Amino acid sequence: MAWIRTIRPEDADGPLAETYAAAVKRAGRVYQILQAMSLTPDVLDASMGLYQRVMFQKEGLSRRRREMLAVVTSRTNRCHY
Repeated sequence: MAWIRTIRPEDADGPLAETYAAAVKRAGRVYQILQAMSLTPDVLDASMGLYQRVMFQKEGLSRRRREMLAVVTSRTNRCHY
């Protein structure tokens, strides 16, 4: 497993602190996958924006099917996210 430097939620300030606060409001905590991008908050925000647009799109697959595909893909890739 690779080790990378991250910014913990309690050490975040500025825009990153705001992004972390939004994560806590949305999911109840700041998951490690978000912290992995903490050194580049603009990339983190872009990644979250893409995720939300894909997962909450009204057209196409239902949210349930999108989540099922995400689970199958993560399992296939041996990723616990």
